[in-house]
Amino acid sequence: MRRYVFTIVVVAVVLVMVVVYMLFDPMQSAVFPRCPFYVLTGLKCPGCGSQRVIHSLLNGDLAAAWHYNAFMVLSLPVVVLYCYSEIMRVRHPGLYNRLNSQVAIWSVFAAVVLWWAARNIFGW
Repeated sequence: MRRYVFTIVVVAVVLVMVVVYMLFDPMQSAVFPRCPFYVLTGLKCPGCGSQRVIHSLLNGDLAAAWHYNAFMVLSLPVVVLYCYSEIMRVRHPGLYNRLNSQVAIWSVFAAVVLWWAARNIFGW
């Protein structure tokens, strides 16, 4: 019973967040927080633009999403795959183990760090 209630609460929260991000533009609304790393340093973090990406994708504007944070757009299928492997880890332990291996984790870490450096060096 607890798991059922937890699932309902999670789904409700996600749906509310989807509606909020669809209806309100993070660039125009003071409700959405600014990136603290950017505010403090003037440099973009790997996730800078993610709220605008979500808003753009929910409104069907792939070009704007790509402009705000191309790495996030490209990484969404990977995030979905990781979520799937977590949910299905009992049924597909091989997939879960491969995605959570040291090689996979370090590869994701390296990609994030490279993106972080590249977007600040080249202005992406």
